[in-house]
Amino acid sequence: MRKMQRRNDINMKKTTEKQTIKLLRYSAGILALVWMCVIFAFSAQNNEESSAVSESLSFRMVSSTGHFFHWNLDEGQLREIADTIEYFVRKVAHMSEFAILSILLFIWLGLWEMSLFRRGTTAFLATSLYAASDEFHQLFVPGRAGLVSDALIDSLGALLGVIVFILLVKLAQVLKSRKQKRKAQS
Repeated sequence: MRKMQRRNDINMKKTTEKQTIKLLRYSAGILALVWMCVIFAFSAQNNEESSAVSESLSFRMVSSTGHFFHWNLDEGQLREIADTIEYFVRKVAHMSEFAILSILLFIWLGLWEMSLFRRGTTAFLATSLYAASDEFHQLFVPGRAGLVSDALIDSLGALLGVIVFILLVKLAQVLKSRKQKRKAQS
Protein backbone atom coordinates (compact mmCIF):
# COMPACT_ATOMS: atom_id res chain seq x y z
CA MET A 1 0.00 0.00 0.00
CA ARG A 2 2.78 2.44 0.90
CA LYS A 3 4.67 1.57 -2.30
CA MET A 4 1.58 2.35 -4.37
CA GLN A 5 1.07 5.65 -2.53
CA ARG A 6 4.73 6.54 -3.05
CA ARG A 7 4.46 5.75 -6.80
CA ASN A 8 1.36 7.94 -7.04
CA ASP A 9 3.19 10.76 -5.25
CA ILE A 10 6.16 10.43 -7.61
CA ASN A 11 3.90 10.39 -10.69
CA MET A 12 2.01 13.41 -9.41
CA LYS A 13 5.27 15.25 -8.78
CA LYS A 14 6.50 14.45 -12.33
CA THR A 15 3.19 15.68 -13.81
CA THR A 16 3.42 18.92 -11.83
CA GLU A 17 7.06 19.41 -12.95
CA LYS A 18 6.09 18.88 -16.59
CA GLN A 19 3.24 21.38 -16.31
CA THR A 20 5.55 23.91 -14.68
CA ILE A 21 8.17 23.49 -17.42
CA LYS A 22 5.49 23.83 -20.11
CA LEU A 23 4.22 27.04 -18.49
CA LEU A 24 7.78 28.35 -18.29
CA ARG A 25 8.29 27.64 -21.99
CA TYR A 26 5.06 29.38 -23.01
CA SER A 27 6.04 32.33 -20.82
CA ALA A 28 9.45 32.46 -22.51
CA GLY A 29 7.71 32.70 -25.89
CA ILE A 30 5.59 35.61 -24.69
CA LEU A 31 8.64 37.28 -23.13
CA ALA A 32 10.54 36.82 -26.41
CA LEU A 33 7.81 38.75 -28.23
CA VAL A 34 7.87 41.47 -25.57
CA TRP A 35 11.68 41.62 -25.78
CA MET A 36 11.49 41.96 -29.57
CA CYS A 37 9.21 44.97 -29.06
CA VAL A 38 11.73 46.45 -26.60
CA ILE A 39 14.53 46.01 -29.15
CA PHE A 40 12.33 47.55 -31.84
CA ALA A 41 11.59 50.54 -29.58
CA PHE A 42 15.30 51.11 -28.93
CA SER A 43 15.99 50.89 -32.66
CA ALA A 44 13.22 53.40 -33.38
CA GLN A 45 15.04 56.07 -31.36
CA ASN A 46 16.73 58.67 -33.51
CA ASN A 47 20.48 59.16 -33.29
CA GLU A 48 20.31 61.86 -30.60
CA GLU A 49 18.04 59.83 -28.31
CA SER A 50 20.09 56.67 -28.75
CA SER A 51 23.37 58.50 -28.11
CA ALA A 52 21.95 60.19 -25.01
CA VAL A 53 20.98 56.81 -23.54
CA SER A 54 24.39 55.23 -24.14
CA GLU A 55 26.28 58.36 -22.99
CA SER A 56 24.25 58.42 -19.78
CA LEU A 57 24.83 54.71 -19.16
CA SER A 58 28.57 55.00 -19.82
CA PHE A 59 28.86 58.01 -17.50
CA ARG A 60 26.94 56.25 -14.72
CA MET A 61 29.15 53.17 -15.07
CA VAL A 62 32.34 55.23 -14.88
CA SER A 63 31.02 57.36 -12.01
CA SER A 64 29.96 54.29 -10.01
CA THR A 65 33.28 52.57 -10.65
CA GLY A 66 35.17 55.72 -9.68
CA HIS A 67 33.15 56.05 -6.49
CA PHE A 68 33.60 52.36 -5.61
CA PHE A 69 37.39 52.44 -6.12
CA HIS A 70 37.73 55.92 -4.56
CA TRP A 71 39.17 57.53 -7.69
CA ASN A 72 39.60 61.25 -7.27
CA LEU A 73 38.39 62.34 -10.70
CA ASP A 74 36.47 65.46 -11.56
CA GLU A 75 33.39 65.36 -13.79
CA GLY A 76 35.41 66.28 -16.90
CA GLN A 77 37.76 63.33 -16.39
CA LEU A 78 34.81 61.01 -15.77
CA ARG A 79 33.14 62.21 -18.99
CA GLU A 80 36.36 61.68 -20.95
CA ILE A 81 36.59 58.07 -19.75
CA ALA A 82 32.87 57.56 -20.43
CA ASP A 83 33.29 58.89 -23.98
CA THR A 84 36.21 56.51 -24.49
CA ILE A 85 34.25 53.41 -23.49
CA GLU A 86 30.88 54.40 -25.00
CA TYR A 87 31.37 52.50 -28.28
CA PHE A 88 32.31 49.33 -26.39
CA VAL A 89 29.36 49.75 -23.99
CA ARG A 90 26.98 50.17 -26.96
CA LYS A 91 28.19 47.01 -28.66
CA VAL A 92 28.10 44.96 -25.44
CA ALA A 93 24.56 46.23 -24.83
CA HIS A 94 23.54 45.12 -28.34
CA MET A 95 25.12 41.71 -27.81
CA SER A 96 23.32 41.38 -24.47
CA GLU A 97 19.94 42.33 -25.97
CA PHE A 98 20.24 39.63 -28.59
CA ALA A 99 21.72 37.07 -26.17
CA ILE A 100 18.60 37.48 -24.02
CA LEU A 101 16.35 37.08 -27.06
CA SER A 102 18.13 33.92 -28.20
CA ILE A 103 17.85 32.41 -24.70
CA LEU A 104 14.13 33.18 -24.52
CA LEU A 105 13.61 31.61 -27.95
CA PHE A 106 15.71 28.60 -26.94
CA ILE A 107 13.52 28.04 -23.88
CA TRP A 108 10.32 28.50 -25.90
CA LEU A 109 11.49 26.02 -28.54
CA GLY A 110 11.59 23.39 -25.80
CA LEU A 111 7.84 22.97 -26.39
CA TRP A 112 8.76 20.82 -29.39
CA GLU A 113 10.80 17.64 -29.35
CA MET A 114 14.24 18.43 -30.73
CA SER A 115 17.84 18.08 -29.67
CA LEU A 116 19.63 20.81 -27.73
CA PHE A 117 21.79 21.42 -30.80
CA ARG A 118 18.79 21.88 -33.06
CA ARG A 119 17.03 24.13 -30.53
CA GLY A 120 20.20 26.18 -30.13
CA THR A 121 20.72 26.46 -33.88
CA THR A 122 17.09 27.43 -34.47
CA ALA A 123 17.15 30.04 -31.68
CA PHE A 124 20.43 31.44 -33.01
CA LEU A 125 19.20 31.62 -36.62
CA ALA A 126 15.85 33.18 -35.65
CA THR A 127 17.62 35.77 -33.50
CA SER A 128 20.13 36.51 -36.27
CA LEU A 129 17.27 37.01 -38.71
CA TYR A 130 15.63 39.41 -36.27
CA ALA A 131 18.98 41.23 -35.88
CA ALA A 132 19.16 41.66 -39.66
CA SER A 133 15.57 42.94 -39.78
CA ASP A 134 16.38 45.32 -36.91
CA GLU A 135 19.28 46.79 -38.87
CA PHE A 136 17.01 47.12 -41.92
CA HIS A 137 14.48 48.94 -39.73
CA GLN A 138 17.18 51.40 -38.67
CA LEU A 139 17.64 52.47 -42.31
CA PHE A 140 14.31 54.30 -41.95
CA VAL A 141 15.09 55.98 -38.61
CA PRO A 142 16.51 59.54 -38.82
CA GLY A 143 20.23 59.65 -38.03
CA ARG A 144 20.54 55.87 -37.78
CA ALA A 145 22.20 53.45 -40.17
CA GLY A 146 21.58 49.78 -40.70
CA LEU A 147 25.00 48.14 -40.66
CA VAL A 148 25.95 44.59 -41.54
CA SER A 149 28.66 44.79 -38.85
CA ASP A 150 26.00 45.57 -36.22
CA ALA A 151 23.89 42.61 -37.37
CA LEU A 152 26.99 40.42 -37.03
CA ILE A 153 27.69 41.76 -33.53
CA ASP A 154 24.06 41.12 -32.56
CA SER A 155 24.31 37.60 -34.00
CA LEU A 156 27.49 36.98 -32.04
CA GLY A 157 25.58 37.96 -28.90
CA ALA A 158 22.83 35.50 -29.86
CA LEU A 159 25.36 32.73 -30.39
CA LEU A 160 27.12 33.40 -27.09
CA GLY A 161 23.78 33.55 -25.27
CA VAL A 162 22.69 30.16 -26.60
CA ILE A 163 26.08 28.53 -25.94
CA VAL A 164 26.31 29.82 -22.36
CA PHE A 165 22.71 28.81 -21.68
CA ILE A 166 23.21 25.29 -23.08
CA LEU A 167 26.34 24.92 -20.93
CA LEU A 168 24.36 26.00 -17.87
CA VAL A 169 21.58 23.53 -18.73
CA LYS A 170 24.15 20.73 -19.10
CA LEU A 171 25.78 21.69 -15.79
CA ALA A 172 22.41 21.67 -14.03
CA GLN A 173 21.68 18.21 -15.49
CA VAL A 174 25.03 16.86 -14.29
CA LEU A 175 24.51 18.28 -10.80
CA LYS A 176 20.96 16.89 -10.63
CA SER A 177 22.20 13.48 -11.77
CA ARG A 178 24.93 13.46 -9.11
CA LYS A 179 22.43 14.43 -6.44
CA GLN A 180 20.09 11.62 -7.50
CA LYS A 181 22.96 9.10 -7.46
CA ARG A 182 23.96 10.18 -3.94
CA LYS A 183 20.36 9.97 -2.81
CA ALA A 184 19.99 6.47 -4.30
CA GLN A 185 23.19 5.30 -2.61
CA SER A 186 22.07 6.40 0.84
